[in-house]
Amino acid sequence: MAGSTVSPEIERLISLLAKLPGLGPRSARRAALALVKKRDGLMRPLALAIADAADKISVCKTCGNVDSQDPCHICTAPGRDPASLCVVQDVGDLWAMERSGAFRGRYHVLGGTLSAIDGIRPEDLNIASLIARSEADSIKEVILAMNATVDGQTTAHYITDHLVNAGVRVSRLAHGVPVGGELDYLDDGTITAAMKSRRPF
Repeated sequence: MAGSTVSPEIERLISLLAKLPGLGPRSARRAALALVKKRDGLMRPLALAIADAADKISVCKTCGNVDSQDPCHICTAPGRDPASLCVVQDVGDLWAMERSGAFRGRYHVLGGTLSAIDGIRPEDLNIASLIARSEADSIKEVILAMNATVDGQTTAHYITDHLVNAGVRVSRLAHGVPVGGELDYLDDGTITAAMKSRRPF
């Protein structure tokens, strides 16, 4: 930030906030100002929450979710269907599915999608562990909840090809998910309808 009217500490705060998704420099300045104005009610509790999360949150080695325990709460929940495995691109997509309440099985987070342009290959994603989990006797259906993008569909086809011999039913979300749409931005009703009308891939 140009000029000497802002302290280095505030400049650093703005710079870090601007790195968050959806926050550009202008939004980061507004957020930083709001934090400074509400130092005791917002800034200090936020700083403590961030420090606590940094110390306690880890990636679940089973499914790829983020949680304060490993395996995560979803993987260890006794009421979930162990025969259904829903594959999502990112943790945000898993959270979107959970918000909808449309799925009560287990998850597998890939960590992204295949992308020739970005140089993301199968070995860069959690695909090998997905195939290994799918070959377990307890898994009967793998639901591909990929975003309806070119990379999402390419990833879905790649996974389907590699699950041919796994002895599981492979399905995908119905096209109620709009082309180009991302799960994290969909309303709960759309996700629920797409899950209920899934079909074989």
